[in-house]
Amino acid sequence: MEQKSQLIVVDSAILPDVFTKVLDVKKLMAQRGEKSFASACKRVGVSRSAYYKYKDSVFSYEEFFNRKIVNLYLLLSDSPGVLSGVLVFLQDMQANILTVNQSIPVDGAANVNISLRLTSDNGEVLTALGSISTLDGVLEVKILSAE
Repeated sequence: MEQKSQLIVVDSAILPDVFTKVLDVKKLMAQRGEKSFASACKRVGVSRSAYYKYKDSVFSYEEFFNRKIVNLYLLLSDSPGVLSGVLVFLQDMQANILTVNQSIPVDGAANVNISLRLTSDNGEVLTALGSISTLDGVLEVKILSAE
């Protein structure tokens, strides 16, 4: 009988060290702390075979469940510093900006789509994001999606 895959949350203190070491290797490689998986595995103290066995199944709770992705649409006036002001505002919210796509301004306004990752509560986030519209040069703000 085929076993159905399911996610469970387990305190890492009771798991074998290999699982936390796999997370350490993934983090080292993501942050360019090592040049190869072999050197990252050696540095952390886990075999490459163990890393490859578990890498697609082991995630930190924060990485997998606590992050919220929000996609915004903004219409900004074509004035110096407007986009920069929005980005500083998002930084102050502790947002991790994933993508910024801006169209060429037409008739003095530009469309901007921003994807960001947040760790705050959804209710607080949506309220705070709505206040972007009070910034100088922000003509329109729409939250396209929030996961």
